[in-house]
Amino acid sequence: MPTLQFKGKVFVENHHLAVPFHELLPVRDKGLSEKASLHDNLIVEGDNLASLKALLPTYHGKVKCICIDPPYNTGNEGWAYNDNVNSPMMQDWLGKVVDRDDLTRHDKWCCMMLPRLKLLRELLRDDGAIFVSIDDNEVHHLRSLMDEVFGEENFVANIVWQKRYVSNVTSGHISDMHDHIVVYARLKEFFGVHRIPRTDEQEADYKNPDNDPRGPWRAQDLSASKPYSAGTFTITGPTGEKFDPPPKRYWRMNKQKYQEWLDDARITFGTSGRGRPMLKRFLAEAQPGLTPNTWWDYRFAGHNKEATLELKALHGGTAPFDTPKPVRLFKRILQVATDPDSLVLDSFAGSGTTAHAVLALNKEDGGNRKFILVECEGYANTITAERIRRVINGVPSVKDENLKSGLGGSFSYFELGRPMRQESLLDGSNLPGYEKLASYVFFTATGEEFLPEHVRRDDWFIGSSRLYDVFLIYEPEVETLKNMALTLDMARSLPSAQRNRKRLVFAPTKYLDREFLHKYRITFQQLPFQIYEAVDNLSAVSAPHTGP
Repeated sequence: MPTLQFKGKVFVENHHLAVPFHELLPVRDKGLSEKASLHDNLIVEGDNLASLKALLPTYHGKVKCICIDPPYNTGNEGWAYNDNVNSPMMQDWLGKVVDRDDLTRHDKWCCMMLPRLKLLRELLRDDGAIFVSIDDNEVHHLRSLMDEVFGEENFVANIVWQKRYVSNVTSGHISDMHDHIVVYARLKEFFGVHRIPRTDEQEADYKNPDNDPRGPWRAQDLSASKPYSAGTFTITGPTGEKFDPPPKRYWRMNKQKYQEWLDDARITFGTSGRGRPMLKRFLAEAQPGLTPNTWWDYRFAGHNKEATLELKALHGGTAPFDTPKPVRLFKRILQVATDPDSLVLDSFAGSGTTAHAVLALNKEDGGNRKFILVECEGYANTITAERIRRVINGVPSVKDENLKSGLGGSFSYFELGRPMRQESLLDGSNLPGYEKLASYVFFTATGEEFLPEHVRRDDWFIGSSRLYDVFLIYEPEVETLKNMALTLDMARSLPSAQRNRKRLVFAPTKYLDREFLHKYRITFQQLPFQIYEAVDNLSAVSAPHTGP
């Protein structure tokens, strides 16, 4: 498979592995939950690369649908490259705004996207998919990057949606009226799409002019273009008129099947009886929805002007965000790609449209979808979270009745905290809390989700994986840590290992030799350790990582 080459690629191909895990710090007064929880709807404020890494212990392999709207790299957005990659060239890029005159702007954009796409892939379920909004500036580079990260065999579609309903009169050439939504599955063989529910307008296309007791129907062409030798006969209508298939077309059924449909009153010749034969397709027998297709109709998925008007309605007549997306667009994505209890992630949250769409669809169909938003800009609280507070609580001035009374729900607000670095454990500075270290230890060792409710501080137990019962002997205090060790008495006091599992014990040191460890079925791992040395494909982890 051809691969895309760009400046800096060699330095960012594995950068997501070197990004340290960070703490996620709850900010109670910015959320709408009585108790902040990582298992609630989430809004995370902070660098999205580090935030995605911080979410891995809890959400690896859990996300059903990812919707992201990254910078389109038009040269007018004011974004800057901010990943602290260990390369003199890329260090020189830091903090510099990427504009139209930047000859490396496409390289910088690719360097920014590649590690994020790799982490996003790790968060997806096997039956999940990612939807990336983009325009013509980078769609060709995006396809190449996603072929590389997700595999070209997992490409699902390039949805083209109509973002404008009138031409751009300031365009110097051909007015662009569309954007792209590039869709890839985690594993295409497991990903299935749902049909789009019919609207009242679409159902109105079904009529019942002859009062057929089977209900409303619509006429469907009896001919087809596929060659079919048994479909070349002549049909005689009720007035004696003869009908053959149109040139280079064939009846879609043979004579026997035609007669069955005729006897069952499924063939219509129009109200006059002189029309061409057509097949009745009854609404009651139709599939429950329409097959998703290219969204070239702003009435179907909204448009950018609609998105701006939505924000103005929510914020008292002003739109505090320049490039929002319409709620209808993201609701269409959710209808196609999620189940009622799915988890949805947006790591370029912007104005918060994704979460708004999740809550709106839940209100409509009674679902319990949850969202995770990540936003690195300073407006994460004042725009992103504020929008969600308003749609949850209600906006009396809007026309939509659901939104007027409030969509309901809650969310917890977190800020990205300190990195979990080895040197912090070595010198005693910024020691992480017990549960925080336990979550990262458990995840990097097992590749499985950490469940805080399973922690037992009295016997150091932090959870069970498929292969191990895991224990962490640790206190976030330097002097205490100096005297903590896995001793013989402590080994004997640990709960018995469950059948077919060993005990994996993390501690500052041990006073047991290999023979005793084997006797007590203990795999020992010394603290401090490189907790950010996760394997590239965590979903393939089948045994604990016990490197130094």
